[in-house]
Amino acid sequence: MRVSFDLDEVLFVSPSTHKTEPELIFPFNKIFRERLRLGTPELVRTLHEMGYEVWVYTSSFRSERYIRGLFLCYGVIFDGVVNGTRHLKEVQQGHKETLPQKLPSRYRISLHIDDEAIVCTLGRQYGYNVFQLEAEDDEWKEKIIAHAESIRKRDFGDNEEEEGS
Repeated sequence: MRVSFDLDEVLFVSPSTHKTEPELIFPFNKIFRERLRLGTPELVRTLHEMGYEVWVYTSSFRSERYIRGLFLCYGVIFDGVVNGTRHLKEVQQGHKETLPQKLPSRYRISLHIDDEAIVCTLGRQYGYNVFQLEAEDDEWKEKIIAHAESIRKRDFGDNEEEEGS
C-alpha cells in the first residue's frame, strides 16, 4: 500500500509555529533551508517497517533530486516523488479540463496526507483517500499510522498485497 505526503505545511514547517527536527549542519543547512516537522524521519521509517511504500506528492516545482537530497540528510528515503513538473507531464497533459493539483489515485496511492482543505475535499470526487493534517499536533504520527492501517484493513483485509499494492 502506498502513502504519500505533501511537503509545504505538512513535512516542511516553520520552527516559529511547529516543533521541528534539528537544523542540518553546515553546509547542508545553506543548501536545504526547509525544516522538517518533528518526527518526520521516524514516521517514514516506521511506515516502511510496516510494509508501506512512502511517497512525496507535492504541487511545488522543487526538483526530485532536491527533495530526495534533503530527506537523505535525515536518513529518509522515499519510494516515489511526484512534483509539480511530473504531475503536469503525466496527469494534466492532454486534458482540456483542468484537473486537481494532486491526483494520488493516478499513482495508485492509497492514502495522501495534506493540509489543504480543497485537496481533501476533492478526494471523494476523484477517488482517493486523504488525511487532513491540521496545525501543530503532538499525535500526528500516531493518527496517520492509525488512518493508514484502517484503510489497509478495509481495502486489503489481513492479507496485504506484496508487490504493486
